[in-house]
Amino acid sequence: MIYAENILLCIAIPLIISCLFTRGATRRFLLSFLTGMGVCLLAAYISGFINAASGMGARDTAIFISPVVEETMKMMPILFYLFLLEPEDDDLILSAAGIGTGFAIYENCCYILSVGAGSMSFIMIRGLAVGVMHIVSVLALAMGLTIFRRFNALSAASIMGALALSMTFHGLYNLLVSQPGITSYIGYILPMLTAVLMYLPYRKLYLREH
Repeated sequence: MIYAENILLCIAIPLIISCLFTRGATRRFLLSFLTGMGVCLLAAYISGFINAASGMGARDTAIFISPVVEETMKMMPILFYLFLLEPEDDDLILSAAGIGTGFAIYENCCYILSVGAGSMSFIMIRGLAVGVMHIVSVLALAMGLTIFRRFNALSAASIMGALALSMTFHGLYNLLVSQPGITSYIGYILPMLTAVLMYLPYRKLYLREH
Protein backbone atom coordinates (compact mmCIF):
# COMPACT_ATOMS: atom_id res chain seq x y z
CA MET A 1 0.00 0.00 0.00
CA ILE A 2 1.24 3.46 -0.84
CA TYR A 3 0.07 6.87 0.36
CA ALA A 4 -0.50 8.77 -2.87
CA GLU A 5 -1.23 12.06 -1.11
CA ASN A 6 2.12 11.93 0.69
CA ILE A 7 3.92 11.29 -2.60
CA LEU A 8 2.11 14.27 -4.11
CA LEU A 9 3.23 16.54 -1.29
CA CYS A 10 6.82 15.29 -1.51
CA ILE A 11 7.02 16.20 -5.21
CA ALA A 12 4.85 19.31 -5.11
CA ILE A 13 6.51 21.26 -2.30
CA PRO A 14 9.88 21.76 -4.08
CA LEU A 15 8.03 22.73 -7.26
CA ILE A 16 5.91 25.28 -5.40
CA ILE A 17 9.04 26.84 -3.91
CA SER A 18 10.62 26.89 -7.38
CA CYS A 19 7.61 28.84 -8.69
CA LEU A 20 8.53 31.72 -6.36
CA PHE A 21 11.84 32.19 -8.18
CA THR A 22 10.70 31.71 -11.77
CA ARG A 23 8.84 33.85 -14.27
CA GLY A 24 7.09 33.61 -17.61
CA ALA A 25 6.95 30.32 -19.45
CA THR A 26 8.99 28.48 -16.81
CA ARG A 27 6.53 29.35 -14.04
CA ARG A 28 3.60 28.55 -16.34
CA PHE A 29 5.01 25.10 -17.01
CA LEU A 30 5.68 24.42 -13.32
CA LEU A 31 2.14 25.45 -12.37
CA SER A 32 0.75 23.27 -15.14
CA PHE A 33 2.92 20.39 -13.91
CA LEU A 34 1.50 20.80 -10.41
CA THR A 35 -2.01 20.94 -11.84
CA GLY A 36 -1.39 17.71 -13.75
CA MET A 37 -0.36 15.90 -10.57
CA GLY A 38 -3.45 17.13 -8.75
CA VAL A 39 -5.65 16.09 -11.66
CA CYS A 40 -4.07 12.63 -11.62
CA LEU A 41 -4.91 12.14 -7.96
CA LEU A 42 -8.51 13.33 -8.41
CA ALA A 43 -8.96 11.11 -11.46
CA ALA A 44 -7.70 8.13 -9.45
CA TYR A 45 -10.28 8.87 -6.73
CA ILE A 46 -13.11 9.07 -9.26
CA SER A 47 -12.07 5.99 -11.23
CA GLY A 48 -11.63 4.02 -8.02
CA PHE A 49 -15.07 5.05 -6.79
CA ILE A 50 -16.74 4.09 -10.09
CA ASN A 51 -14.87 0.79 -10.09
CA ALA A 52 -16.02 -0.04 -6.58
CA ALA A 53 -19.59 1.14 -7.14
CA SER A 54 -20.06 -0.66 -10.44
CA GLY A 55 -18.23 -3.86 -9.57
CA MET A 56 -16.23 -3.73 -12.80
CA GLY A 57 -12.87 -5.45 -12.88
CA ALA A 58 -9.56 -3.66 -13.15
CA ARG A 59 -9.26 -4.49 -16.88
CA ASP A 60 -12.71 -3.18 -17.79
CA THR A 61 -12.18 -0.07 -15.69
CA ALA A 62 -8.88 0.65 -17.46
CA ILE A 63 -10.47 0.30 -20.89
CA PHE A 64 -13.90 1.87 -20.43
CA ILE A 65 -13.75 4.15 -17.39
CA SER A 66 -10.23 5.50 -16.91
CA PRO A 67 -9.85 7.11 -20.38
CA VAL A 68 -13.14 8.99 -19.95
CA VAL A 69 -12.40 10.16 -16.41
CA GLU A 70 -8.73 11.01 -16.90
CA GLU A 71 -9.09 12.89 -20.19
CA THR A 72 -12.09 14.83 -18.87
CA MET A 73 -10.13 15.80 -15.78
CA LYS A 74 -7.16 16.91 -17.91
CA MET A 75 -9.47 19.00 -20.07
CA MET A 76 -10.96 20.99 -17.18
CA PRO A 77 -7.91 23.16 -16.35
CA ILE A 78 -7.19 23.64 -20.06
CA LEU A 79 -10.71 24.97 -20.67
CA PHE A 80 -10.46 27.15 -17.58
CA TYR A 81 -7.19 28.63 -18.85
CA LEU A 82 -8.51 28.98 -22.40
CA PHE A 83 -11.72 30.84 -21.62
CA LEU A 84 -10.61 32.82 -18.59
CA LEU A 85 -7.22 34.13 -19.75
CA GLU A 86 -7.46 33.62 -23.55
CA PRO A 87 -3.79 32.61 -23.95
CA GLU A 88 -1.80 32.48 -27.16
CA ASP A 89 -1.67 29.13 -28.91
CA ASP A 90 1.90 28.44 -27.79
CA ASP A 91 1.01 29.19 -24.17
CA LEU A 92 -1.96 26.84 -24.30
CA ILE A 93 0.17 24.07 -25.80
CA LEU A 94 2.84 24.66 -23.15
CA SER A 95 0.28 24.40 -20.37
CA ALA A 96 -1.19 21.23 -21.87
CA ALA A 97 2.30 19.71 -22.05
CA GLY A 98 2.87 20.61 -18.40
CA ILE A 99 -0.43 19.03 -17.33
CA GLY A 100 0.29 15.86 -19.28
CA THR A 101 3.84 15.64 -17.96
CA GLY A 102 2.77 16.16 -14.35
CA PHE A 103 0.03 13.58 -14.72
CA ALA A 104 2.36 11.02 -16.29
CA ILE A 105 5.25 11.47 -13.86
CA TYR A 106 3.06 11.37 -10.77
CA GLU A 107 1.21 8.27 -11.98
CA ASN A 108 4.52 6.56 -12.84
CA CYS A 109 5.96 7.38 -9.43
CA CYS A 110 2.94 5.86 -7.68
CA TYR A 111 3.05 2.72 -9.82
CA ILE A 112 6.77 2.22 -9.35
CA LEU A 113 6.54 2.65 -5.59
CA SER A 114 3.63 0.21 -5.57
CA VAL A 115 5.12 -2.63 -7.63
CA GLY A 116 8.85 -1.90 -7.48
CA ALA A 117 11.45 -0.88 -10.04
CA GLY A 118 13.36 -4.12 -10.43
CA SER A 119 12.22 -4.84 -13.99
CA MET A 120 13.85 -2.66 -16.64
CA SER A 121 11.23 -3.67 -19.21
CA PHE A 122 8.48 -2.45 -16.89
CA ILE A 123 10.31 0.84 -16.35
CA MET A 124 10.72 1.38 -20.09
CA ILE A 125 7.04 0.67 -20.68
CA ARG A 126 6.02 3.13 -17.97
CA GLY A 127 8.30 5.81 -19.36
CA LEU A 128 8.15 5.40 -23.14
CA ALA A 129 4.59 4.12 -23.46
CA VAL A 130 2.29 5.08 -20.58
CA GLY A 131 4.02 8.36 -19.78
CA VAL A 132 4.14 9.50 -23.40
CA MET A 133 0.52 8.42 -23.92
CA HIS A 134 -0.72 10.84 -21.27
CA ILE A 135 1.22 13.71 -22.82
CA VAL A 136 0.10 12.91 -26.37
CA SER A 137 -3.57 12.62 -25.44
CA VAL A 138 -3.72 16.00 -23.72
CA LEU A 139 -1.64 17.66 -26.45
CA ALA A 140 -4.05 16.30 -29.07
CA LEU A 141 -6.88 17.92 -27.12
CA ALA A 142 -5.07 21.26 -26.83
CA MET A 143 -4.03 21.30 -30.48
CA GLY A 144 -7.58 20.54 -31.51
CA LEU A 145 -8.83 23.48 -29.45
CA THR A 146 -6.27 25.84 -30.97
CA ILE A 147 -7.22 24.76 -34.50
CA PHE A 148 -10.92 25.30 -33.81
CA ARG A 149 -10.20 28.71 -32.29
CA ARG A 150 -8.15 29.79 -35.29
CA PHE A 151 -11.06 29.03 -37.60
CA ASN A 152 -13.60 30.61 -35.22
CA ALA A 153 -15.24 27.22 -34.77
CA LEU A 154 -14.72 26.82 -31.03
CA SER A 155 -18.03 25.58 -29.63
CA ALA A 156 -19.41 22.94 -27.31
CA ALA A 157 -19.52 20.47 -30.20
CA SER A 158 -15.90 21.09 -31.22
CA ILE A 159 -14.73 20.84 -27.60
CA MET A 160 -16.48 17.51 -27.23
CA GLY A 161 -14.96 16.38 -30.52
CA ALA A 162 -11.44 17.21 -29.30
CA LEU A 163 -12.16 15.47 -26.01
CA ALA A 164 -13.47 12.41 -27.85
CA LEU A 165 -10.22 12.28 -29.82
CA SER A 166 -8.08 12.22 -26.68
CA MET A 167 -10.39 9.67 -25.01
CA THR A 168 -10.28 7.41 -28.06
CA PHE A 169 -6.49 7.49 -28.19
CA HIS A 170 -6.23 6.73 -24.48
CA GLY A 171 -8.81 3.98 -24.64
CA LEU A 172 -7.21 2.43 -27.73
CA TYR A 173 -3.85 2.29 -25.96
CA ASN A 174 -5.37 0.64 -22.88
CA LEU A 175 -7.25 -1.85 -25.04
CA LEU A 176 -4.17 -2.83 -27.06
CA VAL A 177 -1.92 -3.37 -24.04
CA SER A 178 -4.57 -5.32 -22.14
CA GLN A 179 -3.85 -8.41 -24.26
CA PRO A 180 -0.40 -10.05 -24.37
CA GLY A 181 1.28 -10.62 -27.69
CA ILE A 182 1.54 -8.55 -30.83
CA THR A 183 -1.31 -6.22 -29.87
CA SER A 184 0.47 -5.16 -26.69
CA TYR A 185 3.65 -4.37 -28.63
CA ILE A 186 1.63 -2.22 -31.05
CA GLY A 187 0.16 -0.44 -28.05
CA TYR A 188 3.59 0.21 -26.52
CA ILE A 189 4.87 1.71 -29.80
CA LEU A 190 1.76 3.79 -30.50
CA PRO A 191 2.36 6.71 -28.06
CA MET A 192 5.94 7.41 -29.16
CA LEU A 193 5.02 7.06 -32.84
CA THR A 194 2.11 9.44 -32.40
CA ALA A 195 4.31 11.92 -30.52
CA VAL A 196 6.76 12.01 -33.44
CA LEU A 197 3.95 12.42 -35.98
CA MET A 198 2.49 15.28 -33.94
CA TYR A 199 5.85 16.97 -33.41
CA LEU A 200 6.80 17.24 -37.07
CA PRO A 201 3.87 19.45 -38.21
CA TYR A 202 3.99 21.39 -34.93
CA ARG A 203 7.67 22.17 -35.40
CA LYS A 204 7.08 23.20 -39.02
CA LEU A 205 4.24 25.50 -38.00
CA TYR A 206 6.25 26.95 -35.10
CA LEU A 207 9.24 27.74 -37.31
CA ARG A 208 6.98 29.34 -39.91
CA GLU A 209 5.37 31.62 -37.33
CA HIS A 210 8.64 32.56 -35.62
